[in-house]
Amino acid sequence: MNPLQLPPDDRELSPYTGYTREHWEAAADGLLEAAWRWASPRGALLDLPGPASRSGVRSDGLEGYARTFLAAAFRVAGAEGKDPLGWLDRYADGIAAGTHAPGNDDAESWPVILDHSVQGQPMVESASVALGLRLTRPWLWDGLDPDVQDRVEAWLRGALRHVPAPNNWYLFPFTVAGFLDSVGRGDAETARARTRAVELLETWYRGQGWYSDGDGRAFDHYNGWALHLYPVLDAHLAELPTPHGDRLREHLESFGLFFGADGAPIHFGRSLTYRFAAASSVGLGAVTGHTPLRPGASRRVISGSLRYFLDRGAVGQDGQLSLGWHGPHAATVQRYSGPASPYWASNAFVCLLAPAGHPLWTGVEEPAPSEGPDRVLALPAAGLLVQSTRVDGIVRLHNHGSDHVPPHRGESAADDDPLYGRQAYSTRTGPTTNVADNHLSVVIGGVRSVRRRIHPLGAGQGDDWGWAASWHRPVFGAGAPMVPGLRVQSVTVARGRLELRVHRVVGAPHGAGVEQTGWATGRDEAVRSALHPLHSWTGQDEVRAPAGTAFVPWARVPRLTAEAATGTTLYAALATLTEEPEPEPLAAAVTEVIADADSVAVRWADNGSLTRIAFEPVTVEHRR
Repeated sequence: MNPLQLPPDDRELSPYTGYTREHWEAAADGLLEAAWRWASPRGALLDLPGPASRSGVRSDGLEGYARTFLAAAFRVAGAEGKDPLGWLDRYADGIAAGTHAPGNDDAESWPVILDHSVQGQPMVESASVALGLRLTRPWLWDGLDPDVQDRVEAWLRGALRHVPAPNNWYLFPFTVAGFLDSVGRGDAETARARTRAVELLETWYRGQGWYSDGDGRAFDHYNGWALHLYPVLDAHLAELPTPHGDRLREHLESFGLFFGADGAPIHFGRSLTYRFAAASSVGLGAVTGHTPLRPGASRRVISGSLRYFLDRGAVGQDGQLSLGWHGPHAATVQRYSGPASPYWASNAFVCLLAPAGHPLWTGVEEPAPSEGPDRVLALPAAGLLVQSTRVDGIVRLHNHGSDHVPPHRGESAADDDPLYGRQAYSTRTGPTTNVADNHLSVVIGGVRSVRRRIHPLGAGQGDDWGWAASWHRPVFGAGAPMVPGLRVQSVTVARGRLELRVHRVVGAPHGAGVEQTGWATGRDEAVRSALHPLHSWTGQDEVRAPAGTAFVPWARVPRLTAEAATGTTLYAALATLTEEPEPEPLAAAVTEVIADADSVAVRWADNGSLTRIAFEPVTVEHRR
């Protein structure tokens, strides 16, 4: 299914993926060659086929130029200027044409950079242009005519003079300023842009290597492909020490586990059509030395992610990256995405900055973190719980802290976001669009609640288990948007492949119902989803999801139901997602359930240990 022309697998050097540095170079060349088929006559715009984004065709054409330029820049800079296919000549011609008369309505001119709220997408692309120029300075920028250099600077300064989106976008003027400083064109304006970004990064840092993507609680793949990438790479190129390097190292302590044994990143958060860009922070850590992973393990993760998508149709027969996950998938795509948006995947090619003799490429591949013993990792800073199992290589993420709801915004069911609001995500499943998987809903008048703002209540772990907890106010899309006094407290305990899910529903009105769903899986998949009632659930069935997920065209979701008692009620269930050939039934996993008004305890069949979850305040105890 991969139309790119890659070298034969090298299973001696890369026993897990077969990929080497030569495969990465060939992948970059193949993606660039296919994209350049759609270039404007002088190469300033790459107008890839497909419906325009909300920013318009011209902005989309700039996006095609800028994002592919970044891949070419990593490719050539990592080869110390060797450019056998002449990529930099094409981009030099394009930048001269694009900056000749910005804003003009002709075949080549780039759009001007404005505020985020006024067709601001060119600000995003300015960072890729600036970074590409910085990486290739000796071979591209230094050879431009002085008047072209002046025009490029004038266009880039639009990013310094306009308002970014209130999130990782502040790193775009930071990156532009870094380039201008590096070529002797820095001033008070570039200094302000860099200082502002660094100050915001400090306010967004939550610990354990995790940043929120803006004010609030948005923890997702932007941590790696933006919030760590730009400041750490900036310092690396300037050959300066940076505190952000230590944060990247700490981030990779947990993020290295976010990739399954098949190479897939966890399907969670926005902009997932960037696909293997998710592994860019792993490559950056290897390049800069800010990583806890051995070189062979780093290459296993990044090459596994690249191969995962190339083998599953992410690149169409035309050689173009599609909008979607494996292949095209509309539900994965954000409203701001256009035909060239997937080429943010170019960030993954940062690994090519490690030269051919670097240990990243010369060491034999080693197992990825998810291919080691079963692990449960608690991340209290982000409110996340990561669970991996060696038998099937699946990684699951239990979300008790990331909601992508800005502090200034109210909670509305109309803004329900399946990529953040669900209780759990994995490397083998995606959220459904016509039924909420991995979700606890209160049902009033036939209307199911959604989870918007998530308030973390803590997280922790033991030797072979871990937990995370949160609470939220159920939000409804019809009738009253919220029910006074109604709230849900939720706790997940993970052990091996098992997930103990306990909820405390407070303030449910008379006549309300409660539903718990599990993982969404396909009809004929090897991976299996199961959900078993332990306490308070009275009904059990399966919901059909004909819209499917990013992984399967049709899915089914296990569901538990009950009438909600007026006042306060505890609900407990076991869930699992596994590819074990003959998994033990969930009913056999627990030998005893002990419950009262404010706590639930379960005794595990495998070793007789007892896990007790109590509320007000939330505490989790596990003892043998």
